Amino acid sequence: PGREGEIQLRGPTVMAGYRDLPQETARALRGGWLHTGDVGVLDREGCLRVLARRRDLIVTGGENVYPAEVESALRSHPEVRDAGVAPGPDAEFGQRVEAWVVLNPGARASTQEIQDFCRTRLAGYKVPRAVHVVAELPRTASGKLRRRALPERPGPA
Repeated sequence: PGREGEIQLRGPTVMAGYRDLPQETARALRGGWLHTGDVGVLDREGCLRVLARRRDLIVTGGENVYPAEVESALRSHPEVRDAGVAPGPDAEFGQRVEAWVVLNPGARASTQEIQDFCRTRLAGYKVPRAVHVVAELPRTASGKLRRRALPERPGPA
């Protein structure tokens, strides 16, 4: 309890493998366990909380940042309608937190104001180092954010 780790499953109803994809099956099924690619944590009662997809995790200066936590803080800003977070390159820390926000109609929040707002709600290393204001975020037909389709970012800072 309390330690973050990859969520792994096993049991009689867990898949036996991907059809005609032996390499993907070998990656996903190891030692009798299905490796989900999700990061989670168990609480003291044994309830599992899913934190993020492992591939979405941002590691900046050795610290783990879960995009969903930063997105939640951004969306709590009164002028932000939607938010997406992904890693950007950073020469010193390897990765940095970057955010894309959609403002409410008529809103005029500056990127500095949004960063200052985040500083009151997040640890310093989780505050986006860059905030990009966009008209909309790329989403799937079901509404899920497509992080890898966020607009191009500048090179290393």
